[in-house]
Amino acid sequence: MDQLAAISSGHLRIDLDAIGRNWSALDKISPGTLTGAVVKANGYGLGLEPVAKALAKAGAQFFFVANPEEGLVLRKALPNAHIFILGGLWPGASDLYAAQRMMPMLHSMAMLDEWLNFCVQRGEAYPAALNFDTGMNRLGFRMSDVNWVRQQMQRSGYQPQVIMSHLCCADQQNHEKNRTQLALFQSIMAHFPDTPASLANSAGLMANKANHFQLVRPGIALYGGRAIAGRKNPLTQVVSLEVPILQVRDGKTGETVGYGAEYTLQRDSRIAIISLGYADGFLRSASSSNSHQGARLAINGHLVPVLGKVSMDLVALDVTGFGHNGPVPGEMVEVLGPNVTIDDLADAAGTIGYEILTSLKGRYNRTYFGIELE
Repeated sequence: MDQLAAISSGHLRIDLDAIGRNWSALDKISPGTLTGAVVKANGYGLGLEPVAKALAKAGAQFFFVANPEEGLVLRKALPNAHIFILGGLWPGASDLYAAQRMMPMLHSMAMLDEWLNFCVQRGEAYPAALNFDTGMNRLGFRMSDVNWVRQQMQRSGYQPQVIMSHLCCADQQNHEKNRTQLALFQSIMAHFPDTPASLANSAGLMANKANHFQLVRPGIALYGGRAIAGRKNPLTQVVSLEVPILQVRDGKTGETVGYGAEYTLQRDSRIAIISLGYADGFLRSASSSNSHQGARLAINGHLVPVLGKVSMDLVALDVTGFGHNGPVPGEMVEVLGPNVTIDDLADAAGTIGYEILTSLKGRYNRTYFGIELE
């Protein structure tokens, strides 16, 4: 262990083999369909380059990022990858997209006009995707635009690489919105009969084969997160995080713990203070009070509760249950690992696994293991 690792505030380990195995497992769900990979937000907080290389080694060829900056990083890491920019075509950036072989998701008449005009000027039909809004009310052509878009395609002779939409309630498997969006998307497909289609994210892929079409694009499931609410997660945990105990102290009945004095000790207690806080991406909403249970972390396989407010650099844990043989300063606490998943933390913090992962930007010694990367 090098000197920096030895004094690090925490150890974040990322299992690239697990990411590859998760992609392969998802790929098997949709035989005959291309399985892409969403690697936006810096590979869901785990590092865009190593994550993308691990996915490519597993077999992924189609990648989705949020913006052209991420696309440039990905292009450098994977010269032969097929890269889609989910955020669309940045105004005036058509040259960059074409030079770097990045495909914009075209969401509006303005984007489509700019891209088609660029293709005409260059005399080449650079690939792009068409995105239709079937119920998210976020990015995408409206349903009322479908005929206009089709006419533009017929007039220009342009053939999009793929048509897409996005499910907004796929994590709720029986939500009526899923059936509505699927039906609307199928009606759009009828206007573009020779164009490949893509609708399914992780949840859409895992919930219903009717969503698969020609290309699926999993995200959170690749990273071991729960895709469908109320269903056992079949994917492998990808990240583990440990942080050290800085001090173990005694607290007396009636004393309070943390900012705001919102947690009052109901018994004489042993309290472990750990090197972790919201500056490290451990969400403040994981705090506890006497009326609200917060997150639980693990020491030697035993879950222990957070006491009081999460502060910028420190979290207090109740280790009274260990008795006289309790943990000592320097001992490591499992924040994520075999006993605490990203979804366990998310549930405790009132959020989703996506936010837990993308918040892991703290003062950690970050280690990758598994697939050997060049």
